[in-house]
Amino acid sequence: MDILNQAGANAQGLAAVFAVIFLLNIIPIFSPPTWIVLSAISLGVPDVIPQGLAIVGATAATCGRVVLAKMSRRILRGKLLGDDARRNVDEIRTGIEAHRLASAGGVLLFAFSPLPSNHLFIAYGLTNLPVVFPAVPFFLGRLVSYSFWIFSAAAAGKKFDIDLPESGFGFGVYFVVSQILLIPMIYFIVKIDWKLLIDHHRLALRRSSPRK
Repeated sequence: MDILNQAGANAQGLAAVFAVIFLLNIIPIFSPPTWIVLSAISLGVPDVIPQGLAIVGATAATCGRVVLAKMSRRILRGKLLGDDARRNVDEIRTGIEAHRLASAGGVLLFAFSPLPSNHLFIAYGLTNLPVVFPAVPFFLGRLVSYSFWIFSAAAAGKKFDIDLPESGFGFGVYFVVSQILLIPMIYFIVKIDWKLLIDHHRLALRRSSPRK
């Protein structure tokens, strides 16, 4: 009976983790990095199953980012971008479709890192490509990286007396700076002449179309 009660408690805890991580990954800006949240859970809840926490975290993060990409498509592309900007961003789609394997590999490598992924999925949503394309390599990469952080946090928690707020200060500064750069990054994604960059490997900004 104790085993069943513990299993039920773990299942409820993981369901709560899924909900929290999912919601955090829908937020386009200034949500805490998922790997820090999972590391904090691993430190604060010694009885948590690391493998289960990593799988739940990667699944919830991927589902949340898919929703974020669809929100970007519906709101930014559908309502805020003009026809000329949409045609320009569609050149990214042409480049991705022409190099699918390399594009998937790039997403996978990115997902191995602790870098914020909101920029990636907001930009991807602008292209109008199927969101499942980056979701699969993103899930695999995040599963590996989250597992690393969760197991590392658990091991560190057993050996050292870690003050999580103090240890996370430096990461917090980096995170805030990266989020502040989100808006100019999205602006440049829209303004870059993607056809010129893809076809001729020249980086330049598009000139605004004259108003009629």
